[in-house]
Formats: sequence, structure tokens, C-alpha cells
Amino acid sequence: MTTLIVLSDADVQELLHFLTRDDVLAMQHSLAEALHTYSTGTQDQTCASQNQPASMKVRLRGGLATHFTPASTGDNVGMKIETLAECSSGTSTSTSSRPPPETPPPPASFSSSSSSAASTVSSFSSTTASIPSTQASSTTPPLAGTLTLLSSSSGLPIGVLNTRTLTPFRTALAASLLFSRRTHTSTITIFGAGALAYWHIHLSLLLRPASIKHIHIINRTFARAQPLLEELYGPLRATLRGATKISVLSAEYADYALLLKEQVRKADVLFCTTPALEPLFPPEHLTSLEGRRKGRLVSAVGGRRAGECEVHPDVLRLAVAPGHGHHHHKHAAQGGVVVVDSLDACMRDAGEILQAGLRAEQLVEVGELVMLKRQAGGEGVEELTRWLAEGNVVFKGMGMGLMDVVVGSALLRIAGEKGVGTRVEGF
Repeated sequence: MTTLIVLSDADVQELLHFLTRDDVLAMQHSLAEALHTYSTGTQDQTCASQNQPASMKVRLRGGLATHFTPASTGDNVGMKIETLAECSSGTSTSTSSRPPPETPPPPASFSSSSSSAASTVSSFSSTTASIPSTQASSTTPPLAGTLTLLSSSSGLPIGVLNTRTLTPFRTALAASLLFSRRTHTSTITIFGAGALAYWHIHLSLLLRPASIKHIHIINRTFARAQPLLEELYGPLRATLRGATKISVLSAEYADYALLLKEQVRKADVLFCTTPALEPLFPPEHLTSLEGRRKGRLVSAVGGRRAGECEVHPDVLRLAVAPGHGHHHHKHAAQGGVVVVDSLDACMRDAGEILQAGLRAEQLVEVGELVMLKRQAGGEGVEELTRWLAEGNVVFKGMGMGLMDVVVGSALLRIAGEKGVGTRVEGF
């Protein structure tokens, strides 16, 4: 007999919003350890890739499918179950294919590169909004499901968690493993305004409270970004936000193309968090001589299907291209590889990887890079560390069941300590 803890989405949100920087760093470390073992471990290590069960799905009526994703760590076994909309050839989630809104917001609602974000939200209510939904459109069901955790030692169930918020949080936490290694994070440009975008911003501000000066949110419409701004400028996020200026750029704005180029070029970090079917920005913004002058982290985690592509294939091809000799400009270092979370998943389903025609040897799993201290003195470690900190790094994440179990287990432990959730005794 055991005690089962059930965490609703409201419980998960409560726990996540009260995480301290030290809590997040501890979660990062646990996730990094698990991913390192996944990528480099042997068969006798539970987290190793060869010991992770395959996922499966069952198609339902109405264009839906239920996905079953099992995973195992040294401590717990988990099964994530979520129901998603299947891809439809007649449905597009691309930013360029959606119709414009009936009534565009006035120009005063938009923040140009020289304006303060405070003026952007000066007319908003101070009431804190709920976290934006992860749904791509009004006809797409929200990403939601459950994660069931069992003790590896006893096999008994210990927790059931709603994954509506857990999923975007763990995805953002995985992306933060590379973000935390960056030397320069003054300017962040993020595509999207849903829950995934929110947690990228939340974790970035929590991990780098003093270094982030500007966050540029780029979204299809201003109206869909408004809940995110209300959340970030609400009274509960004032300490988190600090002096960081946050602005929104929408495709409705007359100078969108010009400002898009400017905000992509100025970014130290680019976060892409949308299920776009077409690239979110022209490749030359990053592949031209001027675009390559600055080292930046480009993270694409919004697309989960082969037909989705947030970053143009040319950006990935440049990332893996051999050196081109000397140019008139001093260019940031290229690593010669694209970083991924799971090699198998990305070679099978990642739209950017498939469209760029990349080979497996041109990819490296993030688990091989997050524990460089253990390789101190090894060949090329110093150069690799410098590239991760200051070079051009492209990361493609698909999400992994292992991430769900690691993060879910940490939240379950914290819930037990804080008395959050519903307890079922003698389950």
C-alpha cells in the first residue's frame, strides 16, 4: 500500500511559479545527468537510450491520436499519455498561411526597437492573466494529458500529474541547458506567445536576472500576444521581470519585415516556440556575412512533426558546413554540428533536420555536451566550451519521455514537501 499524489494543472502551476533559482538549477542538474546518461550510458544504466521503451499511438475519431510515451530513470518509471490532433494537409499552423485578424490593433500598441516596453502595455489591466494556452489555433485542442509515475524499487504508483503546463515547462528547461552556457544573453528574441514562450521567458529571467535587458516577442497577431504581456507585466511577475524591457512585434505592423530583420540580427538568443509549417524568418538574416558576424544561440522546439519547420534549412546547413576560410568580417565560430535532444527522434520526425538533409553524424545530442567538466583536459574540450558559450549554436528539440519523468519526479517530491496536491492513502 502506498500514498498516491495527484497534481492538477493548477497544482503544477503553483509549484512551478514558486520555484527559486536554486530549485531550477537543481532541476537542470538532474535533467543534465539523465540526458548525459541517455547519450553516453551503457546497457546497465537505466537512463541509457537502449533502455528507453519505444512510444506508440492509437488513432481516435475526429483526427485525434492518443500517444503513449514510457520512460525510466534510476528512481522512477513513468508513462505519459496525451491526445493530440493529427496533421491535416488542409490545416496549416504556419504564420504566413493564417488570415489576418478582422480589426488590427492601432500602431500605438506596438513597440519599435527604440520604444519602451512599458508603453506597450500601459493600457493593460494589472490583473494577472492565466498562462497562455499552448494551442496553435482555436480549432486545435490544447496539449494536455497525464504523467503516471511509479517507483522503480517497488513498482507501485506514486503520482499522477496533469501535463498541460508540465510539458512546456520541461521543454523550456531542456532548452535552458544550452542557454545557461551562453556568455551573452542581453537580448532575447522569441517567436510565439503561448505557454511554451512564457516558460522560456520565465526561466531565462529566473536564471539570468541581471544580464537580460531586452526581450522581443514576435507573434502573428498582437491580440494573441496580449495575455502573455499581461502575465509578464502583472504584479506577481514584477520581481521576476525586474528592469527588463519587453516588446511585441506583430505581422500586422507596417514595418514588420524591417523590424523582424533587426530583432533577429540583434538577438543573442533566438527561441522558436511555434508549430510553424514554414520558416519564421528569412535565412539570410543569419546566413549572410552581416548575420554571421555575431554568435548566437538558435533554439527551435515548437515543431514536433516532420512537416513543421521553424528555422530555414539553410541556417542548419551553414551550422554544419566546414570552414570557409577568411572573410572581411570576423565571424562567430561554427560548431560543425547541430545540437539535438534525441538523435533518433530528430532523424525521424524533425522537419528542420529532414528538410536540411542532415546526416546523423552532423548531429550531436545535448546529453554529450552538458557534462563537459567531466571531460576536463580532453581533446577539444576548451574549444567546445568556447563554442557553446560564444559561437553560433543551433538546437533542435523534439521532447523526450525521459524529460517528463525527471521533471515530474522533482515536482512530485516538492509537492510532498509543501503539501500541494491531492493525497490518496492506501492506493
